[in-house]
Amino acid sequence: MSDNSIFRRKSINNVLQQSEDSHGGGLVKILGVRDLTSFGIAAIIGAGIFSTIGRASFEGGPAVSLLFVFVSIACIFTALCYAQFASMVPVSGSAYTYAYVSFGEIFAWIIGWALILEYAVSNMVVAISWSEYFVGMLHGFGINFPDYLTIDYGTAHKAFLASLDVTAKQTDSDIFAAKAYEHAPVLGNIKLLIDLPAGVITMLVTSLVYVGMKESRAASNFLVVLKLVVILLVISVGAFYVKPENWSPFAPNGVQGVLGGVASVFFAFIGFDSISTTAEECKNPQRDLPRAMIYCLVICAVLYVCITLVLTGMVNYTELKVDDPLAYVFQKINFDFMAGIISVSAVVAITSALLVYQMGQPRIWMAMSRDGLLWKRFSKIHPKFKTPSFATIVTGFVVAVPSLFLDMGFFVDLTSVGTFFAFILVCGGVLYLDYQGLSKDAKFKIPYLNGQFIVGPLLIIALAFTINNNVFFSELETKPLLIVFWLVWAGLAVLAYMHKFSILPVLGILTNLYLMTELGITNWTIFLIWLAIGLVIYFMYGYKNSKLAK
Repeated sequence: MSDNSIFRRKSINNVLQQSEDSHGGGLVKILGVRDLTSFGIAAIIGAGIFSTIGRASFEGGPAVSLLFVFVSIACIFTALCYAQFASMVPVSGSAYTYAYVSFGEIFAWIIGWALILEYAVSNMVVAISWSEYFVGMLHGFGINFPDYLTIDYGTAHKAFLASLDVTAKQTDSDIFAAKAYEHAPVLGNIKLLIDLPAGVITMLVTSLVYVGMKESRAASNFLVVLKLVVILLVISVGAFYVKPENWSPFAPNGVQGVLGGVASVFFAFIGFDSISTTAEECKNPQRDLPRAMIYCLVICAVLYVCITLVLTGMVNYTELKVDDPLAYVFQKINFDFMAGIISVSAVVAITSALLVYQMGQPRIWMAMSRDGLLWKRFSKIHPKFKTPSFATIVTGFVVAVPSLFLDMGFFVDLTSVGTFFAFILVCGGVLYLDYQGLSKDAKFKIPYLNGQFIVGPLLIIALAFTINNNVFFSELETKPLLIVFWLVWAGLAVLAYMHKFSILPVLGILTNLYLMTELGITNWTIFLIWLAIGLVIYFMYGYKNSKLAK
């Protein structure tokens, strides 16, 4: 029977049956908990720890380590919700599929469309970061790659204009960018600058992902071991060069400075949801997916906090606005040998993050196509390699082309809005399934802590604190989205009292929503434009071609 509502939902049995029906000529089940944990670590410890951590530290100083703790806690709440869903709906699609069974098709489409943006943008950042380290590695070996082929036009042009002001203070990266602009060849009146290594590595990794999961798994496991060895080496060696005076002031730009790094810090953690896109290639997804998500988050949170404290202790935080902070800090203390090891290792290790994201995105396309919301070719499985072939090729071009021309800061700011939205709906979906009594079939269940008499009192305490400190109304002026945050908290307090909601999913919603309010207008503007494009595609194609409509 067809359903014409945009809120039509798939039953869990329907999702599982559809996955089973498509599996005969589909994906191969070869992944265990170690492989999944490895994929999670590969995605989380990528450009975040080798690159964007420097930008976050520049904004907030040493106190950014506390922001990593806060964000990791928010992610753990969310990961528990993901884990419960993964144990109930062990199919590819991640939050897209979870939203389909809990909130309906329109929300599933929005989440799927947002995840496409998240994965693509995340990989653009990773590719650009890889390029920075690759060029640095070549320079260490005495090979000077043409600078105008390693940077985007916008960054170089901006740095060149800034260099004309002799009073302005410039970092080493600013000087490099300005010189790249000067050296660039000219076509007409336009300087030709592209980040060639970023585009090339994206296509090479896409080729590996296209060939098969077994090859991708072997490469990921090897690269993750190498990555962890390098990070532990940085922490243990760098600790001897920490100067405690660099930690003072601990939060030089106050709370706002720390929270200003939310986009960069949160970007570092979003990789854990990529594990759930491989559900149909797991040997025992109901058991292994939940374990892998928790394992990789805990490991990565500890490493991120340690790395942040070491970096901000080795050099002053004001020097960390660079795209290769781990190598940079050792160069500053004239430990060039260590900087060289990091540069070489980072080139190899960041590749693993690129691999996982390039592996995850085609499977989102595939899941949406299988439901009829995207064109059938996106769900085509290669007869020999057993991978979503067409979707993988499209993903390669979608990531490679923008990474040639746009800067990292733009992408970091862009990646978080859709991810927060997806995380909030996954946490809300668990509450919905609990309310409907469907969670009883879950192989993994979030520990139940009755929030009936907790959510409301916490709201009252939080409101009293902000009003008493005279920051409630001032914060509303600078961050109007806080109105939504307080209203949602009030609504959850009522619902928790009425339905005895578990506190952990509620905390997941609130922490993600609060972090969402810290994002800038640019993030929201581009996300809304992307969302509008997605809704046009849905109503022109997906709505009438949805399998639930037939």
